[in-house]
Amino acid sequence: MHSRHDEYHKLSRGERIGYGMGDFAQNLVFGTIGGFLALHMLTVNTIGTATAGFIFLFVRILNVFWDPMVGTYVDKRSSSAGKYRPWILRAGVPLVILSALLFAPIPGVKGSVAFAFIVYLALDLVYSVVNIPYGSLNASLTRDPESIDKLTSTRMMLANSANLLVYTLFPMFVQMASPKDRSLKDTGFFGLELNMGNYTDPSANYAWFGVYSIYMVIGAVALFICYKFTKERVVASAEQTANVKTTDLFLELKNNRPLVILGLFFMLAFTFMFFMNTVNGFFNQFVVGHSEWMGAVGLVASIPGILFPIFWPKLKKIFGKKGFFHIFLGMFIVGELLTYVWSREGMHDALWLAYIATFIKQWGLTSATGFMWALVPEVIAYGELKSGKRNAAIINAIMGLFFKIGFTIGGAIPLWLLAAYGFSETGAQQSASAIDGIIITAVWIPIALAFISMIVIHIYPISDKHVTDINRQLDEIRV
Repeated sequence: MHSRHDEYHKLSRGERIGYGMGDFAQNLVFGTIGGFLALHMLTVNTIGTATAGFIFLFVRILNVFWDPMVGTYVDKRSSSAGKYRPWILRAGVPLVILSALLFAPIPGVKGSVAFAFIVYLALDLVYSVVNIPYGSLNASLTRDPESIDKLTSTRMMLANSANLLVYTLFPMFVQMASPKDRSLKDTGFFGLELNMGNYTDPSANYAWFGVYSIYMVIGAVALFICYKFTKERVVASAEQTANVKTTDLFLELKNNRPLVILGLFFMLAFTFMFFMNTVNGFFNQFVVGHSEWMGAVGLVASIPGILFPIFWPKLKKIFGKKGFFHIFLGMFIVGELLTYVWSREGMHDALWLAYIATFIKQWGLTSATGFMWALVPEVIAYGELKSGKRNAAIINAIMGLFFKIGFTIGGAIPLWLLAAYGFSETGAQQSASAIDGIIITAVWIPIALAFISMIVIHIYPISDKHVTDINRQLDEIRV
């Protein structure tokens, strides 16, 4: 009875923050990779556009086989420290080291496709060993629906705080440390001017590595805090653990319809997110010509994700799950349309328009892609009710596959599109065709995918009433 009561534990603020530090760390480490590695590869490391796209694609294809293996391995094992918690440290340290190596100015490997490929492959495989157990830990802290909603809000506030460091301050810090073409430039911070250089020049390699190394130290500390302040309460029984099989992945895909629908939503959401993130640096550098504004615009972009998640549980109660996602996906589309207006001739210097477009777009994006994580625990519970197995890591591996597919499409295809439209890796100025390719990739494709996402989430079948019924039936089975 005590065990069942503990499964509905009301998470304290400290516990929510402790878990959310894992999101903070992963966004700091892997968010920078997703947002800036392509730009660094093409301009500083001078690897070809199409080649970089194939590196991203090939590594992601391997994840199709790797992630289910990781999920099965984790679900079949446990230790005195827990089933999922230990992996945050076991794989977290290699994750930090490999991430830094991608930006390391090592003599003899600049422009080396083999080095970039091997390190990126190793990083991506290790990331799964951190991310899958971490996602599974989310469903192991409690089964209390209110606590899960609050936990999602807290972790997304911390995740977006990391995004503030990534998308606002990282490019500004690197430009401040870059040696070439240094001059006083208006940053967009209410007239603040800083001495900034060209961070898309090969001479900026030490600037990239120095700033990113500091970020990695902060990320390592955050992972340790996550490990220290979390406790697993909802775990599989010894019998369930012993019965875990690799084929459970196919059974979940076959029998767990909400999982498949949510997975498709994950895939689409991460596709249009990374389409936008991959070319964001290109957009600011070559379309509007204001890379020095990236810090200020990034600051505006981070505000909704840091301040507004506290309102998500209340908004979900008012509008329902589907209404929540429809509203914020619609806001994202409006923000993208305003971004297109900013890209037009005569509007490039309109900083106010950049602020408004970015604020609306990011408010919608962070809300839609942030709150979807609150649906994963209920999908795990639904799967347990249907199959009798609590395959939390396997289900998170499946979600990871959908996420990786979206990340792959959003990371590789934009680079191929840029190559097809004639983007020049060494050109300070780009052709009209290349500019069109950047705009299509940054604006119109994400809009189309957001519309499709609205249709997918509309058919998601689990309501709040269903969650209550699922928990009640699981309690009766365990009794």
